[in-house]
Amino acid sequence: MSELVPVLKEPEQRKRKGSRKLLAVLFLLFVILLSVLFFNSSISKITTITIEGAQYTSKSDIQAATGITAGDAYFGVSGSAVERRLTKALKPIQEASVVKSFPGNVKITVKEFPVVAFELSASGEMAAILSNGTNVSALSDEFLMDKPVLSGWKPDDPNRAELTKQLGQISEKQLSDLSEIIPFPSKAYPDRIKIYTRTKFEVITAVSLLAEKIEALNAVIETQEPGKITMLLADTYVPFNSNASENMESDQKETTQ
Repeated sequence: MSELVPVLKEPEQRKRKGSRKLLAVLFLLFVILLSVLFFNSSISKITTITIEGAQYTSKSDIQAATGITAGDAYFGVSGSAVERRLTKALKPIQEASVVKSFPGNVKITVKEFPVVAFELSASGEMAAILSNGTNVSALSDEFLMDKPVLSGWKPDDPNRAELTKQLGQISEKQLSDLSEIIPFPSKAYPDRIKIYTRTKFEVITAVSLLAEKIEALNAVIETQEPGKITMLLADTYVPFNSNASENMESDQKETTQ
């Protein structure tokens, strides 16, 4: 008689491995499906762009410089990259901050260079000058603020650009007394300037010396009667009510500096 051969059962371990692989494939397909649905839904898009802090730069110019618009992929926007684009593309902007908040909100806050002076344009309009030398249209009634007016400067004068930087280092209180600044070059000091103050002083100094001399200038203004102050290699002060010979001697010294 022939003997019956028993049926061999498939090992349990092989079954378990097969089921695990199937579950892994199903899970992967599920994740892919969810990802496709998410990135094609409105929740993954930029819905609102808020811009704050701009006075001299229009919001439309700022948004154009960011390179992003509503409907762009939310996770595809780099805040640091947008910040770099803004400070590079728009001269009035000193700093920019981009904050993203899910879902779909992007908040852009800009800080512009401060206004340090004003200037009458060729067309007769008052322009505000920022500390980096950029000219922007002055806001309504802004020229009534306590800032000096630059007169007689050529737009491409390098001393003018340096002057705005120096003015940016001066405090608001010190800046408020400066009324008008005009170029007054000499052989010894090509960057020499003449300043008229609201306290009725006439000051001769140089752009390169302005930040260094401003404290001494304020000390004279606070303690002396209105007069002529020279702050170059040597500092001198002559009150306007002195006799004519003293004024003449001061003028002669001034022409040699």
